[in-house]
Amino acid sequence: MAFFSRIKQWLGRIFPQGPAGEDRLLLILFGAVVGICSGLAAVALNTSLHGMESFFGQYRYNWWSFLLPGIGAALSSIFLEKIIREGAGHGVPEVIYSVSRHGGLLRMRSTFSRLVSSSLTIGSGGSAGPEAPVVMSGSAIGANIAKAFSLNERHRIALVGCGSAGAVAGIFNAPIAGLVFTIEVIVGEWTALHIVPVAVASVSGAQISRILQGNQIPFTHLHFDVDVITTVAAAGLAVVTAGACILLTRMMRTSHQLAGKVPVPLWTRAAMGGMAVGIIGLFLPQVLGEGYHVIREMVEGSFGGGFSMVLILMLAKILATSLTLGWGGSGGIFAPCLVIGSFAGLMFHRGVDAVLPGFLSVNEGAFALLGMAGMISGMLQAPLTGIFLIVEVTGGYETILPLILVSVISSTVSHAFEPSSFYFRDLVEKGHYLRPRTDAKVLADLRVSEVLEKDCASVPKNMLLGDFLKVVQQSRRNYFPVIDENTGEFAGMIHLDDIRPYLFDNLLHDTVFLEQIMAADTETVDIDDELSDALDWMDASGAYSMPVVSNRRFVGMVSKATLLDRYRKELMLQTTE
Repeated sequence: MAFFSRIKQWLGRIFPQGPAGEDRLLLILFGAVVGICSGLAAVALNTSLHGMESFFGQYRYNWWSFLLPGIGAALSSIFLEKIIREGAGHGVPEVIYSVSRHGGLLRMRSTFSRLVSSSLTIGSGGSAGPEAPVVMSGSAIGANIAKAFSLNERHRIALVGCGSAGAVAGIFNAPIAGLVFTIEVIVGEWTALHIVPVAVASVSGAQISRILQGNQIPFTHLHFDVDVITTVAAAGLAVVTAGACILLTRMMRTSHQLAGKVPVPLWTRAAMGGMAVGIIGLFLPQVLGEGYHVIREMVEGSFGGGFSMVLILMLAKILATSLTLGWGGSGGIFAPCLVIGSFAGLMFHRGVDAVLPGFLSVNEGAFALLGMAGMISGMLQAPLTGIFLIVEVTGGYETILPLILVSVISSTVSHAFEPSSFYFRDLVEKGHYLRPRTDAKVLADLRVSEVLEKDCASVPKNMLLGDFLKVVQQSRRNYFPVIDENTGEFAGMIHLDDIRPYLFDNLLHDTVFLEQIMAADTETVDIDDELSDALDWMDASGAYSMPVVSNRRFVGMVSKATLLDRYRKELMLQTTE
C-alpha cells in the first residue's frame, strides 16, 4: 500500500488538484488505465469463449450433446460457489448495488470470477451473454485500483464506471455505447466527474480491443433505405419487443422461483437447467450459446424459415435463457436480448408482409436491427443504450429515426408493466437501490455514529429528584438517559417537559426516585440502524431526539438538528461538480 501511496503522491505533483480537490486530471489518467485493463478483460473473455466453443463444439453432433450445457453450468456453479465462494448472479445488479450502497466496493476475486464461470456456461451452449460478466470484471478492476491508491468514495465510484464502460466498449467495439450504458444504468447521473473519465476509459477499452482483435463491428448489414412507412411501422414493432421483454422478465423470475424450490444443491439445479437447454438445442440449435451467428444471418437478410418458425425460435430462446440464468448458470442478458429482438423484428416484418404484401419496402434485416434496439431498451429500460449500441455494433446509422422511435416506445411500454428493469427489480424490492442525489441516498451515506451526540449526562435510576435537579442546573439539555447502576444497562429517559409538575413541589424532592417518573418504554435506535429508519421513528412519535443504545448500553443521542446539519454537508458534497 505504501508503494501505491508514493505513486499517488508523485502523480499528484504532476496533476494539480482541481476545484473542490477532485483531482480531475488524475482521475482521467486512472480512467485510461482502468479502461485498458477492462478492454484486456473483454479480449480475454472473447478468446476464452472461442476456445470453449471449439472444445465443446466437437461433441455437438453426438446424441448425448444435450448434456454439455448442463456440464458447463454445473462447473460454472461449482467454481463460483465452492472455489471462489462468490454467490451466483448476473453481475450487473451486483455492481449497481455496490455503487448504490457501498461506495463502489467490490472484491478482488470479482475481477476474474465471472469471466471463468460465464466461459463455462456460454461456451458449453448455455443461452447467456458475455457482457454482464465482463462488466463486473471491469468494475471490480476499477474498484480495486481505487482502493489500492486510497481514493475517496466518489472517485472510486467513478473508476467503477470506468471499468464498466471499458468492458462494454471492448466486448462490442462500441465506445459510445460503453459510455452511455455506464452513465444510464451503472452510475445513474450525468455529471462531469463521471462523464469525462468514463469516456476516456470507454475509448481506451475499445482501442485495446481493436488492436488485439481488429477494428470490426460485430454485425455487418445491407444498406437500408428507410422511408416514412418503415418509421411508422417501427411503433408496431416496439409493442412486440416490449411484449417479449415482459415475457422474458417474468419467465426468468418464475424460473428462478421454481429452481429455488427444488431441494438439491445449487450446482445440481444449474446442471438441470443446462440439460433442459441442451434438449431444446437438439431440435433448435439456434438457441444455444450467445447466438451472434444467428443475428448476422437475420441482419444480412439470409435467415431461412417462415413466420411460424421464427416465432417458435423467439419463444424457445426466451425459454432457454430463463432456464440458463434462472437455474444457476452464469452470464448476462445482452446477447440473448439481441437474439430475441432480432427474431421479433424478423417475425414482425414477415407477419406484415404476409398480411400486406409489399407494404414494407425495406429489407427484413432492418427490422431485425430495430428489434434488437427495442429489446435492449425495453429490458434495461434504458433507451439511449439501445439506440447507440445497435448503431455502433451494426453501423446502421441510416436507421437512426426508427431506432429512436422503437427504443423509446419499447422502454415506455415495458415500464408500464414492469416498473423496474430486469437489473433493478430485486434491488428496488429489497430497498437496496438508491438513486443518486435523492433524500434516501444522502441519508444512506450517513451513519448513526456520524451524528451521535455524546455530551449527554446519564443519571442512575435510584437517584432522588432533588439530586437530579442539581444535574439539570449544570446541563443545557432537556433529555436525560436513565441507567441501571447495577448492570449499566439503559433503563429509560427523562424529559423535563414530562416531569415539570414534580420539579416545583419541594415535598417530592426527597421522596421520589427517578425510576418512578422516567419513561421506561422509550423508543431507541441501535448504532447500526439506518438513519432513515431513525428519522421515520422520530416523525411517527413527534420526537426531536432519540437515545442510541447498543448491547443495552446507552451510547449517545441522535437529534434532528444534528442530522440536518450533517445532511446539508453531505448533500453539498454529493452535488459539488
